[in-house]
Amino acid sequence: MSAPDGPELVGQDGAGVPDALQRLWTPHRMAYIKGQDKPEDGAAEGCPFCRIPGLDDETGLILARGETVYALLNLYPYNPGHLMVVPYRHVADYTGLTAEETRELAELTQHAMRVVRAVSAAHGFNIGMNQGVIAGAGIAAHLHQHVVPRWGGDANFMPVIGHTKVLPQLLGETRKLLADAW
Repeated sequence: MSAPDGPELVGQDGAGVPDALQRLWTPHRMAYIKGQDKPEDGAAEGCPFCRIPGLDDETGLILARGETVYALLNLYPYNPGHLMVVPYRHVADYTGLTAEETRELAELTQHAMRVVRAVSAAHGFNIGMNQGVIAGAGIAAHLHQHVVPRWGGDANFMPVIGHTKVLPQLLGETRKLLADAW
């Protein structure tokens, strides 16, 4: 299978043919791209953020459990230590949170920042929530706040050229470091 004006990239057996490029395979991202485990109708049934609190902390990548919200690692992180603070209650909009949920979400976010700084010396953070599908929410039906640690120089050529993020640590290792420090 040769392209008319390019090198043969796939051999007879379907395996890649060596060339001058190196590749970082990220097959786990295909589940995210295909929308695996996303609730289709916005109902709590099938919602991963409603299901995860029923799992043990290690399996659910849960870092901490509060009274009204919990913190967990993002399964598809932008950077190592990318976590989310999520209400237990299936609520889509920030204005729908109770005063207690709002307070605890803020407190757990502050604590998460302190822990990530202590464990990984983050230089800064992106913190926020995408409200609605049109705003980029992957799971719009269940509010979740992202806490993304940042370091000087962490945005290199890989995401721009290769549409790939290089993560130097497995999620289980990151969860253990942060959970132990929590």
